[in-house]
Amino acid sequence: MSRPPHHRRGGFQNNHGDFEAKSLAEVIRWRWSAARRGLPPRPLVPIPAQPADLGFIHGNAGPAQAPAVTWVGHATVLAQVGGLNLLTDPIFSERASPLPFAGPKREQPPGLALRELPRIDAVLVSHNHYDHLDLPSCRALAAQSSGSPLFAVPLGLADWFRRRGIERVVELDWWQSHGLDGLELVLVPARHWSARGLGDRMKTLWGGFAVFAPDCHLFFAGDTGYSRDFTDIRERFATRQAEGGFDIALIPIGAYEPRWFMQDQHVNVEEALKIHADLGAKRSLGVHWGTFELTDEALDEPPRQLGWQRAAQGLAEEAFFTLAIGETRRIPPRR
Repeated sequence: MSRPPHHRRGGFQNNHGDFEAKSLAEVIRWRWSAARRGLPPRPLVPIPAQPADLGFIHGNAGPAQAPAVTWVGHATVLAQVGGLNLLTDPIFSERASPLPFAGPKREQPPGLALRELPRIDAVLVSHNHYDHLDLPSCRALAAQSSGSPLFAVPLGLADWFRRRGIERVVELDWWQSHGLDGLELVLVPARHWSARGLGDRMKTLWGGFAVFAPDCHLFFAGDTGYSRDFTDIRERFATRQAEGGFDIALIPIGAYEPRWFMQDQHVNVEEALKIHADLGAKRSLGVHWGTFELTDEALDEPPRQLGWQRAAQGLAEEAFFTLAIGETRRIPPRR
């Protein structure tokens, strides 16, 4: 049996153009330029946040559950679909770093604290970067009083979880699926890369997730640069989406400057809108902004850019929107 093209000797690669890591000289060039220019600038306005509607979130369960998404912060979203509670790339720690005293620090508290979450049935982990795979958060979720959620992870990460005492893990390749209480979880391609240290670059896979529930089709892009993967995803699932595309797509809109450094791994707002169009999504939520200062744009720039570019394309605000941290948006259910 032939090896899939994204499987390479000793690791993985992207479908549409190999990822080439930046050299140390290029990293120094970027950081020196940013420091000399005083980047990133401080936000012009506070990042919007509001108290979570805990009454709705905890009561939104069982057969009467309404599809809904709540932005916890960064790429962490509580998705309530198919009678279950899903959490994407959970990070509740103060830093996105292997060190408790260094690395990107959280600028806003999570929209829900770990203790405020409802029972989580599944955790969708897109890849192993520290701002998407946070070990203390995963350990806390695995220890929830009702029992560990299922952790759905890309190839190569299941052993990492199990060696850290988290046993309920399913590992997927691109296009592989796993059923969970009436839901189907499918790992889909993204244009990105992986590493947690100096010697494991590209050793584990990365990706996004398509979630198919009777009442809602949800897409989570994870971390990604722009590529043809998103038209591939739309074509792959066209026959099962007779009522239209994904009911809600979670698409990153932040951490994109400077483009010469970031474009192979993070989309900007213009490209996020292209992903929305490529997927044929009914509506999209912009995530991956406002929480950690990772790149050269201000924390509050992505939603401003989204507003301008959405208006220029004649898109309604509800077609591609952002939420305040802690805010919930109900999604019209499928028939």
